[in-house]
Amino acid sequence: MERSGETAINIPESNSAKHKSVPLASATTKAVPLPQPAWKRGVSIFDFILRVCALVAALAATATMGTTDQTLPFFTQFFQFQASYDDLPTFTFFVVANAIASGYLLLSMPFSIVAIVRPHAAGVKLLLLILDTVVMAFTTAAAAAATAIVYLAHNGNSNTNWFAICQQFNDFCQRVSGAVVGSFIAAVILICLVVLSAVALRRH
Repeated sequence: MERSGETAINIPESNSAKHKSVPLASATTKAVPLPQPAWKRGVSIFDFILRVCALVAALAATATMGTTDQTLPFFTQFFQFQASYDDLPTFTFFVVANAIASGYLLLSMPFSIVAIVRPHAAGVKLLLLILDTVVMAFTTAAAAAATAIVYLAHNGNSNTNWFAICQQFNDFCQRVSGAVVGSFIAAVILICLVVLSAVALRRH
């Protein structure tokens, strides 16, 4: 039984009492730089090494052919038997082409170093790819033309009455043959550079 005159007062609990304040963890984001792919830098370093090798081969071919000259120890009253590279326009073209290739390879090395420092620089690699292709074709054409003359010097051609001269001018033929081999080595390395640059751009 309830006593008369007494009233019950219900005091509602405050929301702050029911729910405890939970501190929110602050989320912080940090910019993490993407790692440079190691293979791209390795390809660029290999590209530089190949350029040095191609430069050595092209310079050796140019110097060897450009200094090729042989005079036979016997002569007549009216003739002196001498063979020089500039007697044939093909050999002159060979010297000029390999000299241009050597100059280009030397000038391209700073761009190759830039590609090592900045592996993601696609513009430099594209420029080198185009110029490497042009110089490769130029060098291959000069080496192929000189090869035909060297073959005739060694074997001759009986149908056109071209006689083999290497039996008399042995030193001359050995030097021009070595120069042609050096030029082909430079051309093969340039082909490798073109393929390497194309693969690097493909996966860029």
